[in-house]
Amino acid sequence: MVNEQKVSIVGAGQMGSGIAITFALAGYSVLVLDIKDEFVKSGLKKIEDFLERSVKKEKITTKEKQAILGRVSTSTSMKEAADSFLVVEAATENLEIKLTIFKELDELCDSETILASNTSTYSIAKIASVTNRPEKVIGMHFFIPAPVMKLVEVIPGIKTSSGTTKKVVEIGGKIGKKVAVAPDSSGFIVNRLLVPMWNEAANLVAEGTKPEDIDIAMKNGANLPMGPLELADFAGLDTTLSVMEEMYAYFGDPKFRPSPLLRKMVDAGLYGRKTGEGFYKY
Repeated sequence: MVNEQKVSIVGAGQMGSGIAITFALAGYSVLVLDIKDEFVKSGLKKIEDFLERSVKKEKITTKEKQAILGRVSTSTSMKEAADSFLVVEAATENLEIKLTIFKELDELCDSETILASNTSTYSIAKIASVTNRPEKVIGMHFFIPAPVMKLVEVIPGIKTSSGTTKKVVEIGGKIGKKVAVAPDSSGFIVNRLLVPMWNEAANLVAEGTKPEDIDIAMKNGANLPMGPLELADFAGLDTTLSVMEEMYAYFGDPKFRPSPLLRKMVDAGLYGRKTGEGFYKY
């Protein structure tokens, strides 16, 4: 029998820890899983740091921080997720890794457990195909930083049941998100629109336009809160390139073909904020 208050997150990185915070803030008991102790400890530190910043900003009290942390546990054993009513996979954006995780979760978890992927590009139908419960497999795509960004894309696969979709949409509302139900095609909604903009912004830089001028133009001419190049640096140019490559392979449309400049920057280790330099220096 599943525990209707227990959610497990597979992956303790930036995205996984952010999703864990989101569910813990909403009152759920959250189990954070990863393959090594050092990874789960790092994820827990990210959660603690976020909550401490929230205390300093007076968004929560110290007592509330401790209560939220009390709802978070960690483990390196996937078996611990067995009684969760929902498991959200937030592992690295690698299809083979995700398929391995879903196959294992399917074998270990209660038959009623919903298995969701935070993938930004891969087919939910493909991920569901390695399980014996495709009707209970769905996409639940959060955005960085997950506790702050309001959107979650819910992506039903071709075999996902209407009941699973309805429940996950309801869960999105319970954790304070705006929910958009998206098609099961590479990039879903947001990246389908965002990737061509990133590409053209990178092409403009290659042609000699300054990154700051591009971002000033889009923030003030299109009313975006962040310019496309600021956002790409924030998301990570390596991640951005990976998304583009997957979408280009899926659609075969040249509008998704990665800019040569972006490839060169990633080859040079210029990933954006996380390496200290991308289109900007940090």
